[in-house]
Amino acid sequence: MSERSALTRLTGNGNGQCGEKDCPNVYRTATGSFVVQGDVSDAFTPPAGEGLVEIPEAVLREAFRALGW
Repeated sequence: MSERSALTRLTGNGNGQCGEKDCPNVYRTATGSFVVQGDVSDAFTPPAGEGLVEIPEAVLREAFRALGW
């Protein structure tokens, strides 16, 4: 697994309610894929090797704005 510093953080500037590194966030990897940090969800059981996280809609909107989408 890569270090967080190798990812481009698209959301959360650290000035919000949840501090600098413990908020739900969206990151972009060097290969263009995304890493999502959020609360673990138990909405359903994902396939082996996968996981589910839940993040607020506002976090995704912020990530889209950061990408110019």
